[in-house]
Amino acid sequence: MRARLLTCFFILVSCVAVTTAYAADSELRTAIKAKFPKANVQSITELPELGLYELVIDGSIYYSDAKFEYLIDGNVIEIKSMRNMTAERAKAIEEIELKKLAMPFDDLPLASAFKKVYGDGSRRMAYFADPNCGYCKRFDRETLPKLQNTTVYMFLYPIITAQSVPTSKAIWCSADRAKAWDDYVLHSVAPKADPGCDNPVDDILAFGYSKKIRGTPTLFFSDGSRISGALTLEQLEQRLVKAEANKGG
Repeated sequence: MRARLLTCFFILVSCVAVTTAYAADSELRTAIKAKFPKANVQSITELPELGLYELVIDGSIYYSDAKFEYLIDGNVIEIKSMRNMTAERAKAIEEIELKKLAMPFDDLPLASAFKKVYGDGSRRMAYFADPNCGYCKRFDRETLPKLQNTTVYMFLYPIITAQSVPTSKAIWCSADRAKAWDDYVLHSVAPKADPGCDNPVDDILAFGYSKKIRGTPTLFFSDGSRISGALTLEQLEQRLVKAEANKGG
């Protein structure tokens, strides 16, 4: 009998806790919508150790009190360990979102890319790049020339400056797109082609926005995984080897 009473007690406590959490969530959502009607409130999580609520709104992390009277925009750092708790959560949220957007490599608009082949070209990766992106220039200068046995599908993705758009279109309209890219990115020689030819740049931009490609370089691998940043040769090789292994499995 005593065991049954204890079980009922714990169930009752759990139900009260869930109900309270749901009520707080609902009240906060109502308060946020009242102040910011167009806000996309993705999640609300209570942080009892901080006495705050974590709000994920339009992909960004904020913190507030239970009544939404105060809104905190910034990083929460645990002093003892110096962990950036906000950065950790942002990374976890991004990984979840990217998994939702994952797709087979062949579903990329490969016809809208030009190819650069290294070695026998047996491995495949896609590279979304802006011709005026400093990190892309470093990646092209320090990493890609040492790459072996890989076909790189180059997607012109001009998001850094307004000038990147006509430059990207002129590169695509060049007789030798790979050379025009290298001339501009590695040697600062502008493409001479008329950017008015039929080109896929606007379509690539639309595709990138739909897949939340927010920066360059962004790389896609044959197993559907992706990563952003100017990887070193060692890092890139690790990703390529892993992608080939995952694809085979």
